[in-house]
Amino acid sequence: MTEAHISEAAIRATSALILPYVRRTPLLELDAAELDLPSGPLALKLELLQHSGSFKVRGAFASLLLEPVPAAGVAAASGGNHGAAVAYAARALGHQASIFVPTISSPAKIARIRSYGARLVVDGDRYVDALARCEAYCAASGARSIHAYDQAATLLGQGTLGLEILDQTSRIDTLLVAVGGGGLIGGIAAAIGDRVRIVAVEPEAAPSLHMAMAAGRPVDAPQGGIAADSLAPLQVGRLMFPIAKRHVERVVLVTDGAIRQAQRLLWDRLRLVAEPGGAAALAAMTSRAYMPSKGERVAVLVCGGNTTAVDFDR
Repeated sequence: MTEAHISEAAIRATSALILPYVRRTPLLELDAAELDLPSGPLALKLELLQHSGSFKVRGAFASLLLEPVPAAGVAAASGGNHGAAVAYAARALGHQASIFVPTISSPAKIARIRSYGARLVVDGDRYVDALARCEAYCAASGARSIHAYDQAATLLGQGTLGLEILDQTSRIDTLLVAVGGGGLIGGIAAAIGDRVRIVAVEPEAAPSLHMAMAAGRPVDAPQGGIAADSLAPLQVGRLMFPIAKRHVERVVLVTDGAIRQAQRLLWDRLRLVAEPGGAAALAAMTSRAYMPSKGERVAVLVCGGNTTAVDFDR
């Protein structure tokens, strides 16, 4: 499948396909003043409550259900969340899974992958190192590689989140989405980008989409920051990039400090434990990097909760 296949109609069909396997996660509507923001409507899509702890399970089930799985099973390279999602989906559907993660992957994510019974390899400093190991394994074993963000099935699965949000509420003007490789924002933008303003949020230390937009194509970007295990690919995906150019209004950058502040607020005010990447989109609001206009109805995707940290000063 190609970028041309990533349409709203295809995402709706994928939504029906994966419906028995994924949770319909809550959309919490509140006054922004509860998070020390100027008073106004704010919605938080709590995808951190999804199976495997993040949105990634949507793309994982789509990938396993849309294409045949060989006898050797599937394999995935991941910073952690995609690996956990593929391991979870493979176990649910009765397939073998081999997961490759770098040493920066958090202990919480490594433990979650192991809990689903997948074969796990922890090696290399960054996601690109894990990807190289995964590709070599697939070539030797015959396992099918499930890419974390640059395959059409992945984008189709992640795009179901956009449809679910609009089904839960039509009262939003803008949706803030954290970006790593871009599978999530690409799928969502393809699904609802004609109806909702889509704003991307990235760490200053890993501005992959920001740099791609400036260059007009995916380019190598820094891979640092506290969210490096989920929001720091070398480049954004090539499938999502044309979709982002059409539908993403802007890219907002946030500091590590702002991400930590957003994590603390989610815990202190709502008792939600979000990982750094999961809190990054909210950090755009709490740091005032994104300032809504008067009356603008904003939704924020809280996309992952795979962390054991509640003391966010650690």
